[in-house]
Order: sequence, then C-alpha cells, then structure tokens
Amino acid sequence: MHVPTAVRKEFVTVRELLDGPVHLRPLTDDIGFDNHITDKSLHRPQLALTGFTELFTYYRVQLFGNTEFYYLKSLSEEARRAAFQTICSFNVPVIVCANDHELDSELLAIAKEHNVAVLTTPFDTTKTIFVLSEFLDDQFAEQITLHGSFVDVYGIGMLFVGDSGIGKSEIALDLVERGHRLVADDATMLTKKRESVLMGTGSSLVKHLVEIRGLGLIDVRQMFGVRAIRFQKRLELIVELEDYNEIHEYDRLGMGESTLEILGVSIPSVKLPIFPGKNVTVISETIALNHLLKTYGYNAAQEFAQNLQKHLTAKTTSTTTQDLRSVTYFQSDDE
Repeated sequence: MHVPTAVRKEFVTVRELLDGPVHLRPLTDDIGFDNHITDKSLHRPQLALTGFTELFTYYRVQLFGNTEFYYLKSLSEEARRAAFQTICSFNVPVIVCANDHELDSELLAIAKEHNVAVLTTPFDTTKTIFVLSEFLDDQFAEQITLHGSFVDVYGIGMLFVGDSGIGKSEIALDLVERGHRLVADDATMLTKKRESVLMGTGSSLVKHLVEIRGLGLIDVRQMFGVRAIRFQKRLELIVELEDYNEIHEYDRLGMGESTLEILGVSIPSVKLPIFPGKNVTVISETIALNHLLKTYGYNAAQEFAQNLQKHLTAKTTSTTTQDLRSVTYFQSDDE
C-alpha cells in the first residue's frame, strides 16, 4: 500500500483560535487577528513579566492566569506598564486571559500599539490549558489522505484499501446495511494524535457520500439515518483487498502478525484475497471480532499451535514408552 507524504500546518492564525472550543472573546477589537501562532504549546510568561526574557518562548500563545494578574496588580502603575511593555516588545501573537480576567485599558493600549491580540475566556486556567492544548495539538498534527473506505465494525475502526474498482465502497455499503457505521469513503483523512493513535475522518466535501459504480453517489446519512455514520474513529486495522492469485501463497493459520506503518504508528493489517462469490462482508466482520479477541488476550492461531505441540509431545512420549516396553520384552525373552 502506498502511503503519501504527511502534511502539517506551519501556523494557526488568531482568527482560527477564536473559532475553537475555548469560548474566547477579544479585548482589543480585531487587532492581531491575522497573527501567526507557530507552536502548539502554551507559555505562561511569569518570569518574562519580572524581566527575565532569556528563555522567553514569545512565539507561543501567552496564557495569563491568576498568578500573572495578581503579580501585575502587586506592582505600581509605572512598573506594571513596564512589565507588560517587556512582553509586548517581542513578536507575541496573542495573549489569552483565563477566568474572564480583563487587562486595564492602559495595558490594552500597549497591546494594540504592538499589534498583539488579547483574548479572554470564562474557563479557569487548568481547563483553558487542557482545551486549548487539545485544539492546537489537532491543528498542528500530521495528516495524510488515503484512498480507501473507513468503517466502524463492532467498534473496530477498519480501513479497506486496494486497487480502484476492487469493491471497497460496495463492502462499506454492505457493512452499513448490516448495522455498522460508515466513517469515510474513497478519501479517508488520518490525523496523528499523540504518539500511537491515528484518527480517521472524511473530507468536509465528501462527508458520508458513497460512490457505487453504475449507480452514482449515495448519501448514507439520509438513506440509513444518523446511526449509520460516525464523524471520526480511531484506526485500528487495515484490510488490504487484492484479487485472488492461485500462485500466491496466502497465510493459512494466521500465525504471523502483519503491520503497516503510517505516520510512525504501526497498524495491524490483513491481506484479504477476493474473488466472485466470496462473502467479503461476513469475513470482514470476522476479522473485526478476531481482532477484538486478540485485544482481550485470545489468539486462535496460538491456541492451535499450543494444542498441536501438546499433542505431538504426548504422542512422542507414548511412542518412547512403547519402544522401551518392547526392548524390555525382548530382553526378557532372551534371558
């Protein structure tokens, strides 16, 4: 399977931040809305307010919590302006104030002078850090688009890939008709979350449309209802569809664990040969259930191998015992 090169946002604008889930409200009108945020981490400029700026990561979102506000209030009016002037003299993209805090008008004037956006949120500091960090992590996450159909089968996110026209969309539609849920068809966007999680979703244009050759586009949500779709799902299994080839040696026992690496994450994969008349939908459900069993510690192939080994060991022991009895018998007969 060909995996395209990952793409990643170089920056996020303050305007995009306003559309996020943190309920931000601007305090400096539309000043600095086009400023670029180039890092997903947040920074609390406590040391920078005291004048120590050698390790000041000014290009990040600057978060003002209770500590920063109470420190500023403890200063004289002149010292307060000087401390805030130090912050704004750098190319700071945005200052976010937690707990619905608002800066004094003279400090807001300094921010406007330096084109620094100042926003406030009703969330407390801890919640602001959590929600805003999650939002920025999503925005800066690596992302690729794969050609395949993505379906939630018994809670397992299965991506069906293969050559064009092999039947990926038909399998997805059949699975939806059997009660499973479609995530995306044709173009599946995968986003890396943390170190070992890939989340899949459909594009904003295609959404939950499925193309069936000879029939055209089908809107799964309208036809089967909202229970037949999911907007996103974790990718847990890849099913590689290929035309059956008689000379190819396929795995008969499932002893080997095959994986594909996508964005640095190893995803279990299954090669599934198909031919006319083969019930691929039922086999797909079986693949999902078998993956669930493995997740909970049961592996049918390993169980078979262990039982076979026990059988061979018992048979060898029985044969050895019988041979020893024969030798003893013949020795006794000679005597």
